[in-house]
Amino acid sequence: MITLYTFGPFFGLPEASPFVLKAMLLLKIAGLAYREDRGGFFKAPKKKLPYIDDDGLKVADSTFIRFHIEKKYGFDFDAGLTAEQKAVAWAVEKMCEDHLYFALMEIRWRHDGNFAKGVAHFFDAIPLPLRPFIRASVRQKVMKTLNLQGMGRHTRDEVADLACRDIDALATLLGDKPFLMGDKPCGADATMGAFVASLLIPDFETRVRPAIQGHANLVAYVKRMFALYFSATERPAAIAEAM
Repeated sequence: MITLYTFGPFFGLPEASPFVLKAMLLLKIAGLAYREDRGGFFKAPKKKLPYIDDDGLKVADSTFIRFHIEKKYGFDFDAGLTAEQKAVAWAVEKMCEDHLYFALMEIRWRHDGNFAKGVAHFFDAIPLPLRPFIRASVRQKVMKTLNLQGMGRHTRDEVADLACRDIDALATLLGDKPFLMGDKPCGADATMGAFVASLLIPDFETRVRPAIQGHANLVAYVKRMFALYFSATERPAAIAEAM
């Protein structure tokens, strides 16, 4: 069986990381059974999660996990899509992963109130004498990453403006379709569903969540994705609260 290395449930979601949540959805869309292991972070091949172990073969990064599923199991996530639709789906994935993600990081890590309510608790299992130092060190590294990428150089309102433009674009592309490209989920739905769900949680003060709630089609879309692929006990309370 495939082992998926995860952080674990957080913020009322099945998984704290949108990239790990994306990998979960990819495996579910492909109909592949898997088990979760929450102890693999320090052995991660690329020093990040997610990665999988499939019969001894380790595959790191959610996109390469997708490529592995397609190659080994012959599952076509974009079956039936035209070349143009595949291009749009890929562009949506990259907008989520290479732009919207950094807005999500900024929301979670940069502002003291959001940090204290949320990701600061990632470190609760660390013994108390070390906890404040490790927490501060990791936060400093995240802030450096945000600054180097560029999102961390913007004001809070500017970051929200950029993220809301992404949200508006996703809502427009989705339109009245059940899923991004039509009547059934494609590969990009794993990404889009994971990222929109991660921004819908009520734990953080941000203008982005109300922006999503202002698009009834996006909220219904996320609810539809989780109803399709997670059991009733696994479905995020955060999504229900957003309705």
